Amino acid sequence: MKREMRAAKYDEFKGPKGVEVGTLEVPELKEGEILVKIKAAGVNPVDAVITNGYYKDMMPHSFPIIPGWDFAGVIEEQGHAARRFKVGDEVFAYARRPEVKWGTFAEYIVIPECYVAKRPENISVEAASAIPLAGLTAYQSLYQYGKLSEGQKLLILGASGGVGSFGIQLAKAKGAEVIGVASSKNHDYMKSLGADHTIEYKDSDVGKAVKEIYPEGVDLIFDCTSGDTLRQSLGSLRDSGKVVSILNQGDDFPKIDFQFVFVEPNALQLDHLRQLVGDGKVKVQVSSVFSLEEVAEALEQIQTLHTTGKIVIRP
Repeated sequence: MKREMRAAKYDEFKGPKGVEVGTLEVPELKEGEILVKIKAAGVNPVDAVITNGYYKDMMPHSFPIIPGWDFAGVIEEQGHAARRFKVGDEVFAYARRPEVKWGTFAEYIVIPECYVAKRPENISVEAASAIPLAGLTAYQSLYQYGKLSEGQKLLILGASGGVGSFGIQLAKAKGAEVIGVASSKNHDYMKSLGADHTIEYKDSDVGKAVKEIYPEGVDLIFDCTSGDTLRQSLGSLRDSGKVVSILNQGDDFPKIDFQFVFVEPNALQLDHLRQLVGDGKVKVQVSSVFSLEEVAEALEQIQTLHTTGKIVIRP
């Protein structure tokens, strides 16, 4: 007998307002896969973007689509050869698959076991579910592609957002110096995460403001906002410096060492993030929790790009 689950889903690209809660069959468990009962699912700006169809030419989509790529939950069943964990283990993961279809705003998810890692035990399940996408994005941007090292100077644009918040903490864990750029109301928040300096981006030239702090410039710019703020900041980059962006692909900056990052699942990196959380070097602030019936509202809130901390769905 097929198992059914409640899930938020949409059948056409109508934005967050087109997302409704209904019943779907749980996918068949295949070799190397596990069935996870989702306890909480993090909400990210990309989740709202996808409901508008902005990625339909970049990745295959198959309706009905369940939004969401972050989760924390409990393993209920294991497919053939899925033996890294056992039934009852609590795990978390970034669940983006090659096809946009089975997301995390649902009661269950079937996912390759290689995607998941043991979730941090010293924080709530809601906080754990908010880590994977944003945490891995910052991790891959700064550690994997940015090659950030101790003593380097880092500028983060959009440092108070979900990815930027992880960026500040991961940079400090590496021993780097950090300037966070965001609106003045978020400066105390950025400093609480470890930012050494903060800059207001409104009515100021970010590049000039950075040079007043570090006349020699910065080694790495981590761009989480793009636009004019990014263009202004380039004046503060050292000749040997690099820009890593999660929004801009660098086509406008051909003479700069530029790397666009589209985060990929990585269980080993999630394990490292779990260790950093366990050591108290990375903290997660959950600002609000929504029910499955409130997914559309949560998506509308996240797409304002003015949230501090993380939004979470509890199925």
